[in-house]
Amino acid sequence: MNIKKTQSFITENAIYIVLVVLVIAIAVYDPNFIGFNTLRDILIQSSTRVIIALGVAFILITGGTDLSAGRMVGLTAVISASMLQDPDYARRFFPDLPQLSLFIPILIAIFVGVIFGMINGVIVSKFKVPPFIATLGTMVAIYGINSLYFDTEPNNSQPIGGLRDDFTTLGSGSFGKGDLSLPYIVIFAVAICFIVWVMFNKTRLGKNMYAIGGNMQAAKVSGINVILTLIIIYSIAGALYGTAGVLEAARTGGATNNYGNMYELDAIAACVVGGVSTTGGIGTVPGVMAGVLIFTVINYGLTFIGVGPYWQQIIKGAIIVTAVAFDMRKYAAKR
Repeated sequence: MNIKKTQSFITENAIYIVLVVLVIAIAVYDPNFIGFNTLRDILIQSSTRVIIALGVAFILITGGTDLSAGRMVGLTAVISASMLQDPDYARRFFPDLPQLSLFIPILIAIFVGVIFGMINGVIVSKFKVPPFIATLGTMVAIYGINSLYFDTEPNNSQPIGGLRDDFTTLGSGSFGKGDLSLPYIVIFAVAICFIVWVMFNKTRLGKNMYAIGGNMQAAKVSGINVILTLIIIYSIAGALYGTAGVLEAARTGGATNNYGNMYELDAIAACVVGGVSTTGGIGTVPGVMAGVLIFTVINYGLTFIGVGPYWQQIIKGAIIVTAVAFDMRKYAAKR
């Protein structure tokens, strides 16, 4: 009986056990890894990634996927950065643009994310295009749109820099000073995680989302407006990608049309490792957060102890495949 309980505990909490083991293993190799500065750096690097992963989680739980997430991040980063440059910067994207309120470009960028998310939702739900194909198409189109915007005169595809201090503070500022300071970007990420948790667990939209992912036909029969629900879910995902794009531009102090490249694959991997089922209907916010942290610890921690980037890719790939295999086996056994 105790063995069964132990096995059940390990199965249900495998993601958190792996995270703890990773941290311990790296710390044993180099004790300097354990420290508040390291923790803060990991949380900062995870902040925008977890927001993107939460957007992807919305889609995965409905039984879909979203390959356009990274390109939406890039587009919204470029849009926000292009309108929030210092008035005295020599290479302004819009030389004659008056200084806008900080929130106007941010809201415009997030709204653009919502629009493209809504387009994905309409294509998938109304026109019945498989999510993989629909979001692959919008991924390519969004990159083209972003590149055209980025190449307009007088910018001519030059990296956007010289961002205003009030904007970059969102990504690099913090409460307090010194080692115990708390970055704003981490606070934003935690707040968004809480909001998404409420949406997943305490709202009708969340219940409908899980129902659609579990069995779409049964959801239709039960009276759920599947088309409207999917459009709303894809739109929310777009808003999260837009938010992540804005924060990424603020964190790095600039933007190019290549921002966000392949971020969607990292987000999908983090979701799967965090227990979001590839077959839909299953997934939690804490699991997604843990999945993102695992990959950040891998990237940061293995670099910290001198493991080469190629070996890091091999380790990440092995973890992804193992997580998916474990996921499929676990839920097949439950059925």
